[in-house]
Amino acid sequence: MAAVPQEEEAGPGTGPKHREKSKNKNKKKAAPVDESELLTVPDGWKEPAFTREDNPKGLLEESSFATLFPKYREAYLKECWPLVQKALGEHYVNAALDLIEGSMTVTTTKKTFDPYAIIRARDLIKLLARSVPFEQAVRILQDDVACDIIKIGSLVRKRETFIKRRARLLGPKGSTLKALELLTNCYIMVQGNTVSALGPFSGLKETLMIKRELAKDPELRTQSWERFLPKFKRKNLKKRKEPKKKNTKKEYTPFPPPQPESQIDKELASGEYFLKERQKKRKQMEEIKAKQADAVKRRQEERNKAFIPPKEKPVVKTKKASTEKKIDIEAIKEKVKNAKKKKLGALPEEEVKLKMAADEKKKKKKM
Repeated sequence: MAAVPQEEEAGPGTGPKHREKSKNKNKKKAAPVDESELLTVPDGWKEPAFTREDNPKGLLEESSFATLFPKYREAYLKECWPLVQKALGEHYVNAALDLIEGSMTVTTTKKTFDPYAIIRARDLIKLLARSVPFEQAVRILQDDVACDIIKIGSLVRKRETFIKRRARLLGPKGSTLKALELLTNCYIMVQGNTVSALGPFSGLKETLMIKRELAKDPELRTQSWERFLPKFKRKNLKKRKEPKKKNTKKEYTPFPPPQPESQIDKELASGEYFLKERQKKRKQMEEIKAKQADAVKRRQEERNKAFIPPKEKPVVKTKKASTEKKIDIEAIKEKVKNAKKKKLGALPEEEVKLKMAADEKKKKKKM
């Protein structure tokens, strides 16, 4: 006799309905997971560097990238190109600068072991072409730094609107751009029709600089933060051009303007209406000849202007300083008389008399 298997005794919680209920409970317990949190890199984690041991055989094919640069960047690139070659040489990537064509080229070599090094070298020359300084652009060679060149020129059709929006991105004295750099930990360069951003991957997630400080306060988390944002006055870049001809409104009059005279009225007033056709043609010919004669006369006068000598300025004679002085004749006569009376080197008469008197006194005393 074959042994019949005995059925297991069903316990109180082993039925199919109970299993379905337990599955539903497990689904309810599993909380929804945000995908952005799964993609984020944890703080303090750093990817190990790519070494030659990871790729000992190197690359099979040679890769190269080239980019053009504007004329005004030629002098700066010529200065810093040895530094660029030195930085790329550490990754075994060659760099060439062609000043005639205005291009930069990067190529891999047989010693290149990092396949992503050529992509970083391509980004480096692109940043240099967009006016990013070498000190900032060389950071792209690091593993934890990325870059993006955003084209903003095609976002707006009108050139004036584009200039206003680009100025709004910079802010007064570059304050808005500086705020963006602080909250994203990125270097941002606005040049022409492009914006170059350089920094860590996580830096693009931050949107407001005030968010970091205000999020720490639990009371301000649920409130509006618009009051903390800077408010700038609107400034028009260009004033409205005033028209050259300003239409001035005439004074209102209930009477219509006078009707202009027709050609027949003018002929009637001048008497030409009653002339014959021959006389009219003769008069027209005379008027034409008179105009031609006036035109010929004007042309002749313009031609003769070249032969007319310019007016010379009148020569002003400079008055010579009069050396001659008025001679006083009477004073000269008196001087001559006095000179005759006096002998050359002789004493005057009064002094002679005084000496004679003094000599006589001396003689008397001796007596």
